[in-house]
Amino acid sequence: MYLCQSNNDKLYKMNLPEYLIADHSALQDDIFVLHTQFPRFLLNVHTDEIEWLDEFSQQDAKENADVIEQAVAGAYDFFEKEMENYED
Repeated sequence: MYLCQSNNDKLYKMNLPEYLIADHSALQDDIFVLHTQFPRFLLNVHTDEIEWLDEFSQQDAKENADVIEQAVAGAYDFFEKEMENYED
């Protein structure tokens, strides 16, 4: 859950899904999956590049290696399922 601000400056809570698909008209060959929970990242599913949105040390990366691995694998699974939905 995230705290957001509306156009009239009121604060409200917003629930985000764990994964979101994103694209951009300037990058027509690329499609991205955004992971909204720790560790937050943007995955380019065509190049396998990951842009980390959370900062963590090497020690944190080692301690959270399983969580990171599961989140990245989950991003690919999410993408495949979403693409199957579009094909149906």
